[in-house]
Amino acid sequence: MPVDGEPLRHWFALYTAPNHEKKVEEHLRMKGIEAFLPLYAVTRRWRNRTTVKVELPLFDNYVFARIARTEKVRVLEVPMVYSIVSNRREALPVPDAEIEALRSGLHLRQVTPHPYLKVGARARIRSGPLAGMEGVVLRQDGGLRIVLNVEAIMRSIAVHVNADELETV
Repeated sequence: MPVDGEPLRHWFALYTAPNHEKKVEEHLRMKGIEAFLPLYAVTRRWRNRTTVKVELPLFDNYVFARIARTEKVRVLEVPMVYSIVSNRREALPVPDAEIEALRSGLHLRQVTPHPYLKVGARARIRSGPLAGMEGVVLRQDGGLRIVLNVEAIMRSIAVHVNADELETV
């Protein structure tokens, strides 16, 4: 509910130019807009044989912003923001619970981007970080992974889990 005349704010996925997610997040924050850019760490080896750990966006071309529906123009004015994810009629909010689960749990697990999947055994993480999120179970790297979908932007991430943390849906 709005408090003291403040408009009700929701999380929305912003579609951005490739490789500009960090700049878009920075511009949003400079405008006073709450933004969230999930990152994951990867080790890269350059041609000169040096290895560097870099943080890359977990969802290529997407940044999340918490705005009121009346603030869409402020977001679309940010350089390299192409659009707000919508169903062609209206912007689609991303559930607060999904964003909060990602914000609170990503740093506690090893995550990597994963192709968007709709098939396979569905399961829910029942304990630990990201508890309550549902996805598709895979077996990879000798362990279990669950692929979690962010439906609004049709992107997925793969998270390493222990079998005892999952329950079937």
